[in-house]
Amino acid sequence: HELWGWIMIAHSQSDDGRAQDSGDFCTWLSTGRETLRKGDRTRIDLLIASGQFLGEHPLERLTVAAICQSAGVAHGTFYLYFKDRNDLAGTVLGAFVDYVQIQMRTAARNGGDATRNTTQAYMRVFEANPVLMKSLVAGGDTFPEARAAFHRLNHDWIEAVVGHAMRTGRGQGRSKPDLMRRAYALGGMVDQYLTALFVTEDPWVRDLSQDRTEVLDMLTDLWKRGMAS
Repeated sequence: HELWGWIMIAHSQSDDGRAQDSGDFCTWLSTGRETLRKGDRTRIDLLIASGQFLGEHPLERLTVAAICQSAGVAHGTFYLYFKDRNDLAGTVLGAFVDYVQIQMRTAARNGGDATRNTTQAYMRVFEANPVLMKSLVAGGDTFPEARAAFHRLNHDWIEAVVGHAMRTGRGQGRSKPDLMRRAYALGGMVDQYLTALFVTEDPWVRDLSQDRTEVLDMLTDLWKRGMAS
């Protein structure tokens, strides 16, 4: 969409350090809103209202009526911008995927250990947005759009991880398909652990994870060992 392309350009032109500390997802989403035309502002307002709703409620409770009320938009106006709640859910979760990727890519450019930095950024996003992350990880049963957004997040990031491993020689001696399989398996392990810690709040995992630095060290080590040649 033309509007979404403009938003991504606005963010790409932001200062890298500021992007990393840009606040929550909805704050990031509202960047540049005041410079848009009225119709585009309405679309963004619906997305922001949806992001706020999904930050507190499960995906299956998302309704057009609730979002219109939150955004201060007439029910009929909603359909000028989105076909239905599935279209809205797919768009806002797609935006959230972009937000997650930007946080991780910015972290990778901050200097030092790129694997540790990106893992830390992902942990922070997961901890700050547990309900939204649950919508991505587990929302596909009811919303195929959520499944598609999560698959894109996984695929795009795994391509980046494997590309880095091949460029740096870390994956030397292994084929790209082998590295891709490893990255998918490792990513699944990380998602399962962080889901248990931040979403389902498994008491045993929580007790084992009180020291976040130790958790970060462990997850970083898993990535490095798993992708090593």
